[in-house]
Amino acid sequence: MKYEIDDLDRQIIKLLSRDGRMSFTEISNHLNVTEKTVRMRYKNLIDHGILEVVGVVNPIALGIRAGAIIRLKTEANKLMDVIEQLKKIKEVRYITLTSGSYQLLIQIAVPSQDEITEVVKMLNGVHGILEMDTIVQLEVYKNTFDYI
Repeated sequence: MKYEIDDLDRQIIKLLSRDGRMSFTEISNHLNVTEKTVRMRYKNLIDHGILEVVGVVNPIALGIRAGAIIRLKTEANKLMDVIEQLKKIKEVRYITLTSGSYQLLIQIAVPSQDEITEVVKMLNGVHGILEMDTIVQLEVYKNTFDYI
């Protein structure tokens, strides 16, 4: 059975998006509901795969200072093979199927511009990739996890 989120669920998600360590008591005080209600809603959101609580890392603090968005054109019958190979590359942090002449869009995150070159060379060795269009990210002005 599909779980339908309501306004209270959305408000809980919004508060946790701002501060994932906020206690159930704090959330219940903000929303004027009981702590038990928040605890039950939280459990439902987790159990139904709607909410996942993770630590978000500041990549710059870890020395990850460069990135690129790369569009990939693949052989028609090799798309899923390419995706599986890309999943194994640590520097690839995002893979999506897209419309248009390039079937895939990936994002990479690395310590420096030199590593972008190394990843591009690695991608040249992935069987099934026909063409690549690389866009180097110069500065990031917004990166959020606030979906509500």
